[in-house]
Amino acid sequence: MSQQQAPNSLNEKHLTAYDRMLERVQTAIHDLDVATGLRLHQAIDAAADKALELGELTREEADRIATYLKRDIEDAANYIAGPEAQEFKDWLKFDIERIENELAEMFLSVADQTAVDLAKLATQAQFPNTYHTGEITGVGTLICGHCGQAVHFYKTGHIPPCPKCKNTVFAREGSPE
Repeated sequence: MSQQQAPNSLNEKHLTAYDRMLERVQTAIHDLDVATGLRLHQAIDAAADKALELGELTREEADRIATYLKRDIEDAANYIAGPEAQEFKDWLKFDIERIENELAEMFLSVADQTAVDLAKLATQAQFPNTYHTGEITGVGTLICGHCGQAVHFYKTGHIPPCPKCKNTVFAREGSPE
């Protein structure tokens, strides 16, 4: 394997791991009577442990991707629970048909079930509220913290530098500042 192929293979591994961990969280949340912030953390941590157990990721990779999942789910839940919430496709700022229906349903089910509890815990939450170049994020739109440029994600992906100003810090569109 050449040095050029290794980073792409590692990137694909991390993107696939994000989606698999989200699926595992959805399965765990589906089995719970009442989803709470603590249970969500436990479900994400269990998904990370499973990825480690199966040899899909190292502990450091699993923990980093779990942090990305917690951040993205919190942002989605806060948006859904917010008073200014509109249809989910408005939050995404692009045509929802471009997203695989299964991924959209999976993400919504996790975010919707935790929206009320996460809104209550928002002031106590220790999830990162900023997104940085190189991190992984799910579907949605990020806004450059420097120039306001929108960066759209139609599937799970790594966050690039801002295409307009090369800034590396973003916020989820519609998130409270």
